[in-house]
Formats: sequence, C-alpha cells, structure tokens
Amino acid sequence: MSPNPVAETVASLMPRAKEELAELVAFRSVADFDQFPRSESEGAARWVADALTAEGFQDVALLDTPDGTQSVYGYLPGPEGARTVLLYAHYDVQPPLDEAAWTTPPFELTERDGRWYGRGAADCKGGVIMHLLALRALKADGGVPVHVKVIAEGSEEMGTGGLERYAEQHPELLEADSVVIGDAGNFRIGLPTVTATLRGMTMVRVQIDTLAGNLHSGQFGGAAPDALAALIRVLDSLRAEDGSTAVEGLAPGAAWEGLEYAEEQFRQDAKVLDGVELIGSGTVADRIWARPAVTVIGIDCPPVVGATPSVQASARALISLRVPPGTDAGEATKLLQAHLEAHTPWGARVSVEQVGEGQPFRADTASPAYQAMAAAMAVAYPGQEMQYAGQGGSIPLCNTLAGLYPRAEILLIGLSEPEAQIHAVDESVSPDELERLSVAEALFLRNYAAS
Repeated sequence: MSPNPVAETVASLMPRAKEELAELVAFRSVADFDQFPRSESEGAARWVADALTAEGFQDVALLDTPDGTQSVYGYLPGPEGARTVLLYAHYDVQPPLDEAAWTTPPFELTERDGRWYGRGAADCKGGVIMHLLALRALKADGGVPVHVKVIAEGSEEMGTGGLERYAEQHPELLEADSVVIGDAGNFRIGLPTVTATLRGMTMVRVQIDTLAGNLHSGQFGGAAPDALAALIRVLDSLRAEDGSTAVEGLAPGAAWEGLEYAEEQFRQDAKVLDGVELIGSGTVADRIWARPAVTVIGIDCPPVVGATPSVQASARALISLRVPPGTDAGEATKLLQAHLEAHTPWGARVSVEQVGEGQPFRADTASPAYQAMAAAMAVAYPGQEMQYAGQGGSIPLCNTLAGLYPRAEILLIGLSEPEAQIHAVDESVSPDELERLSVAEALFLRNYAAS
C-alpha cells in the first residue's frame, strides 16, 4: 500500500481492530432465538451502539424492528452542506453448524496462517470494524468530510425483513446520497471489486403428509404411501438432468457480462472433490450470478442413528431459491409453490409456507460514487483496477433502499472473498483485506465529498 496519512493511520489501528473484532465475534449473535439466546444478539447490538457513541455519533439508537430483532443506528454530522453517506453492515451471523468441526472455537477470534478465524469475522462483523477504521482514519487526518449514517442490522442472515419493514415505516431515517453496503467481497484477495448485481431469494418450507402416523415397513411397506419418498421425488423435480434449476415457468436467466470466473478456480474455491462434476450449464459466472439456483437447505426426517423400520407419515424440507436481476422474487415464489404442488405424487397432502424473501438488485455503475470508489481502490490497491462482479447471495435491504431513495447511489464492498468461507466451518477474514478496504472506504468518502 503506497504511503499516505490515511493508510498509515489505518495500519496503526489494526491491533485495536483485532481486539474489537474479537469482542464482537464472541457474541453468539444468531438471530434464531429458538437456537441461540436473544441476549447474545442484544449484547452485540449494545457493543455496536457503544462503539458509535464513542466515535461521537449522535442519535445512537437500538431500533426494535418488526421481526423482533434490533438494528443499531447512529448519525455523525459532517460539514454544513455536505453530502450524506449511509454505511451498512450486520452484526448477526449464521449458525456455526457443527462446532466440533471447527479447527478453533467459532466464537473465539483466532489467528492462524495470517488470517483471523471466527463466525462473522468476514460476514459481517468485520464490516462493522471496517466502517469504524475508515472513520477513525479520516478523523485523524482532517475530519470526516460528509454526514455519515451507520446502520447495523440484526437479522440479515435470517431473511426475516425486520430492517426493510422498519425503513419503510420510517423512510427519512436512512435517506442518503450514497450507500456503502459492507457485506460483499473482493472477487479474489488483492483484487479490488465492487458487486454490481445481487440475486434475490425466496425461502419456502414444504411439508408432505400421507398417513395418520408412522407404520411398520415390514407390515405396511409396499402399499402404504411413504411421505419421505414423496418428498424426495418432489425435491428431485426441482433440477434438470445436468443439475440446473428447473422450476416450471421460471425464466432460465441470462448470460453474465463482466468479470469471468474460471472453472478450475471455482472448483478450487468451492473445494469440489476430484471427479465430481459441476452442475448446470453456461459459464460459472452465468450459473452463480445471472441464473436462478435452487438449494435444499434442510430436511426433517429420521436420522440414520436410531432409525426404526418405519414408513414415514410426514416429512418436510426448507428450500432456498435464488433469482437473478430481472426476475421478481414474489413471482418466483408463486412459481416454486405451484411446482412443488404439481409434482407431489400419489395424491399426498402438501403444504408450502414462505419464510423469507428478498428482491434481486442491479447497481448503476456509471454513477459518480462508483468513480469515487474506483479512484479510492486504485490507491488502496496499487496497480490494480477496480473490477465489477456479481454475487450469488442476497441482501434484501438493497432493493428496499433503492425503492425508498431512487436517487441514492448504492455500492457493495466487503470482506467476503472466497477464502473467507462465509457460512461454512472455519470462516475467516484476511487482515490485509480489512486494512486495504478500510483505506479504500475512507478515501472514497473523501473523493465523494469532493466530486
């Protein structure tokens, strides 16, 4: 990184950043209160609120959102007549999955091989720290040249829409000239990237019932309709022979135009086992950024250990469907529901319940904010030109903000590059990326103020 006061300040703040990230990671802030204590999420929210207060933010508040979680808001006034920038991150995290499978405890930040490991280190507690680093660097070098609003969401990973609905009920709260969503990531470590598109999502729970109760498979198997077997047939119908998504009536998507993703690199990033084929058709970028993708993310059925020889009376699954820009998530939900009902065999009873939804997003990359970010990235990453990529995941708030504030310029950056393994065991963040992106964000705020 080329020497400049902002970069030097950020570098000097990195030990403090590590300590703060360790404190934040220690909260088991999964917004599923059937599995994790509400107090853990509330503790993380208070930590963020205290951090904003310590940095001189005004109107710091814990917002009780309609889904029963808290988002944290704060306002830092800038010079009179300056533009307003909204900085977003979320403090809630995905469940750690099998904690025993982690090399080190998931809620204990641990340094190993030049990376910091812990649930949320990259997605997205690291994003909270990134925003703090950028603002501290500017304050140490002449002050923050824009009005800054910070919003830290408490349920982004659950897709329950609390902050979106709160923003719709209080449209003045998050209004800004530009929005920096700190919940994306570089295409590769050291390659500065803004995310130009997000796939939307819908999540549904499907349940199939066939019998009043489980039956002995020896006495009734062969004639009694098995709910688990029916569910397996339904789930299989969601994919074509090559593994591509095959929801009836759903547009297959388009070709991706922009940064390409080499298949061998994808296999390495995704840790695909030798000899196992990738699914779908088209380029990897087509498949993960520009086309729909269905995933069965959970099934309720008897575990192998302790299973009895029974015909199952009921079975259910949780299904996630990602949809690209140009496809309405609500319409995709209707098509998915109709598909599941149409492919349920043997007259079995089927019910489909939607449990989450978010619209896809496409940014205006020709806006002044993107020019300001490109110039900032060029300094933070010497010799590298800012790239534009898509992201297969969803950030439902993006479309809410775009609808509420159509003139706002929305940029997506962050720490979730492939090696971060977000949502998986052994999630980690690169401290080098945290440092460089904090510098880039600080310089962006300065460039944007002057543009």
